[in-house]
Amino acid sequence: MFDWLSWFTHMENTKPFVLVLFSITFVAILVYVFTNRDRSKRLESYKNIPFQEDETSEDEDGQSKDIKDEH
Repeated sequence: MFDWLSWFTHMENTKPFVLVLFSITFVAILVYVFTNRDRSKRLESYKNIPFQEDETSEDEDGQSKDIKDEH
């Protein structure tokens, strides 16, 4: 009934199959990330996040306050 599953038990069959599967998945992720212009612009804006200075922060109550007032 499940004789086709025995095909996966042979390493000479499984390795190329997994290589093709991972390659297709990798290419699909790249196409997904870089095809939509809005997503591309959003991802480009994320690259500067570590260099931006925070002007406000939230306290425990969720209230926004200015960081410069604390110092």
